[in-house]
Amino acid sequence: MLFPISDDDRHLSKPAYVTITFLVINVAVYIYQTMNPAFDMAWSVIPQEITSGKDLVGPTILNTPSGPTTLEQMPGPVPIYFTLISSMFMHGSWAHLGGNMLYLWIFGDNVEHRFGHVRFLLFYLISGLAASAAQIALNTQSIIPNLGASGAIAGVLGCYLVLFPRNKVNAVFIVRIVSIPAFVVLGLWGAMQVWQGASSMSSAGHGGGVAYGAHVGGFIAGLVIGFIARLSMRDEPPSILKTQYARDPKAKRYW
Repeated sequence: MLFPISDDDRHLSKPAYVTITFLVINVAVYIYQTMNPAFDMAWSVIPQEITSGKDLVGPTILNTPSGPTTLEQMPGPVPIYFTLISSMFMHGSWAHLGGNMLYLWIFGDNVEHRFGHVRFLLFYLISGLAASAAQIALNTQSIIPNLGASGAIAGVLGCYLVLFPRNKVNAVFIVRIVSIPAFVVLGLWGAMQVWQGASSMSSAGHGGGVAYGAHVGGFIAGLVIGFIARLSMRDEPPSILKTQYARDPKAKRYW
């Protein structure tokens, strides 16, 4: 199994401000979650709330393979659709947060510099919304809360795969650190999400606690937007990448 830990950022010399801001917001929101447990049930995405437009409040019964369990639903925002945004910045554990932020830190800066700050902000939110839509479509009546930046970050991975396929990614493989092209690492990651999601759905009838539908939906959104960018942005927009290309024409191997 490949576990990415960094990429080749020698051609970047300026901070990716939106990526850094997202990192800070995600950490701050999770710290707030740990101090206010009711926030999770109130501001996570619950598919039935989105498809019905009605906020679920009070105890609800969830049937699981181990038997029925009660979920205490808390009052959410008005309108309830705001949870589609808030859930992108929430996490279920420190490990969940750490894994997502590592991937955002590794791959977000390149995509942000390629798009520019404002377009990257919009791209990230669109990827997150596409991820939620895919997960909701799998079970429109589910009352299980969904939260996490995984879907939006999956969009970043898909877009990175299209925009920087030859960029080198450093990853842990068994007990060694290897440096391999992004299209290998991210292509395998996308394939694993499809396979694991299909296996989970067929064996248990649900996602087993991991929103594979959101991962796949966000990844596909990132691929599509990445291809649109490659076709429409033929002239390199003003960015640190363009400056680097002017200094070192060999850096164009990353594009």
